[in-house]
Amino acid sequence: MIDQERQGAPSDLHTPGGTSVSSDIDVPSGIGATSDLGAPGDLPEVSAKPYLRLAFPLPLEARYWYRNNPDSPARLGYRIEASFGRRKANGFVVEEAETCPMEESLLKPIIRTVDKEPLFDVSTIALAQWLSSMYFCSLGEALGTMLPTGRRESPQALGELEDFVIGDKALALTEEQQKALAGILASGPSTTYLYGSTGTGKTEVFLQLAEAQLAAGRSVIYLVPEIALTGQVIRSARKRFGDNCAVIHSRLSPSQKLGEWRRILKGEATMIIGARSAIFAPARNLGLIVIDEEHEGSYKSGNNPRYHARQVAMYRALKEKAILILGSATPSVEAWHSCESGAMKKETLRQRPAGGAFPAIEVLDMRGEKATISFRLAEALKATKAEGRQSILFLNRRGFSHFFVCNTCGAELSCKNCTVSLTYHKEQNQLVCHYCGYRAAPPSACPECGSLDVGWKGFGTERVAEEVENLFPDWSIRRMDADSVSKKGSLESILEEFRKGKIDLLLGTQMVAKGLNFPGVKTVGLVLADAGLNLPDFRAAERVFSLIVQVAGRAGRYDPDGRVYIQTFRPNNPVIRLASEMDMESFYARELMLRQAQGFPPFARIARLVVRSKDREACIASVRQLARKETSLRSSTVELLGPSECPLGMIAGSYRWQLLLRATSLSRLHQAVRMITEGIKFPSSVYLEIDIDPVQLL
Repeated sequence: MIDQERQGAPSDLHTPGGTSVSSDIDVPSGIGATSDLGAPGDLPEVSAKPYLRLAFPLPLEARYWYRNNPDSPARLGYRIEASFGRRKANGFVVEEAETCPMEESLLKPIIRTVDKEPLFDVSTIALAQWLSSMYFCSLGEALGTMLPTGRRESPQALGELEDFVIGDKALALTEEQQKALAGILASGPSTTYLYGSTGTGKTEVFLQLAEAQLAAGRSVIYLVPEIALTGQVIRSARKRFGDNCAVIHSRLSPSQKLGEWRRILKGEATMIIGARSAIFAPARNLGLIVIDEEHEGSYKSGNNPRYHARQVAMYRALKEKAILILGSATPSVEAWHSCESGAMKKETLRQRPAGGAFPAIEVLDMRGEKATISFRLAEALKATKAEGRQSILFLNRRGFSHFFVCNTCGAELSCKNCTVSLTYHKEQNQLVCHYCGYRAAPPSACPECGSLDVGWKGFGTERVAEEVENLFPDWSIRRMDADSVSKKGSLESILEEFRKGKIDLLLGTQMVAKGLNFPGVKTVGLVLADAGLNLPDFRAAERVFSLIVQVAGRAGRYDPDGRVYIQTFRPNNPVIRLASEMDMESFYARELMLRQAQGFPPFARIARLVVRSKDREACIASVRQLARKETSLRSSTVELLGPSECPLGMIAGSYRWQLLLRATSLSRLHQAVRMITEGIKFPSSVYLEIDIDPVQLL
């Protein structure tokens, strides 16, 4: 086993280049691309070659030569098992050759092939090379992220979702929907933003665009941000497209994902629906990519490589000459800026085709209230129930209470592994950390001073559910959050019950905030709209504004009498006020003004370098080692901010410090990251995370 490449960027990758426009909405073309992507296709039936070059899903830039195994031969696109150092590891065949530059005696043979037929081809490798250079990971890590990990195929990926199938044909479009559809099709391979308030029929336009592309013999990738939303899109698509549909998301088993991947690779499925990772599907003759709810942070990966599905989609659409459609009722600030500046075409929908009207919105000042549900909201919920209609309550915080506090000495209970407060879960009678999963029994006395005068502050969905059940003991009330839908099938069961009108009130976190379309909903209440406003993150206001607008959009979708109640302790906060007035123009104008003054996206590109270690001193010393290389940036237009402790200074027992790099273009940002990290040698206990265009700075 011989290392054929130096550490650092692979020698056959270009120096990062790409667009000089600042916004990450712009297509990041040219970075690490060794060839046009092309369309996935069958590999030619030729005999296996004697030498193979492998990439392993490890943070190693090197690729390694091996001898092929005549008893279990592999070819380009196969996954294999091989000896790697003192252990066995699975890798990917990224090159095969008749001759090898190394001595035969120095090469090890592969142990066996994992696959009976190729799992990827040269187009997948080209995409992985771009991903590697764009997001500072190895080729093997990129392929490991893109490809399914199952060993055996399972054809049952759609089975558990079939109960959600409704509608077997396209709906009649309104005049403005038809205009948007025609405008997008007339533009050919390009990027368009479909903007429209909640309930204006964006999904139907997306699906009819898909039908047009499928009829022309091209494939479609349709991305949705949440699994709950995935099921809803599938309901609309399954009968339209039948067995032509493939589904890729995190609730599928590895074998199910592999089965879907194979169907797509063979051309048996050309309508691909899924969450973030579906953007890597090996679609043949790709004609359309749809990114629904474009603003959602879940399109950004939290693990290496920290890719954004939106950026990958832009790269694929450019290379494969496909149409790219982004859509949302609350565009990201970057997308709004691109549309307003003319960098991206925009189509707008204003009417609700189902006949509903935008709901009346009322802001409720909670400063004089003692309960979590105000008197005004409680009365509205009662009136809604009396009419035989349904209600939704939203709170973006699960658990019973937010934190434990001693009323004598003021002590709070924090996670022993993270710098966050423990959340009390009453049903489990446990204090839980929502970052690392640490659990502890709730104390009966203060662990600091021994006082018995202790209690719980703040509240989560569990406590609100208890209060609502006490207010309305005869109602059918269900909670929908990460705790209540942890069992397989529970999420789908709750949504189906609510759709059939068997649930009077649905209470939940972000799962109920977006994409759900239920005719019976009249009243929506935001239990605490302030949550998230004080986070030390430049996107905090954008997230809160988006959540309020999206939650409000669940009401009045079919009838003109929807009501929304926003409970807040800061009724005069501009974000709360503008969201309650649905004043999109003013909010984005204000936010863009602040972003420009502060030097944040879309007026700059940012890279976040996080150093983490269980050894605090090693962590700090390592981040300072990076910062000392700032001298290499003095002649460039790149600014270094930090080093500083991360707002969440410890997670899962690891200390976290960060550096921010800010530049006016992506190419300069990439060059700066390479200059700062090149030649750096950290202790084995220290890890470096590189995040290009981060969506949060916590």
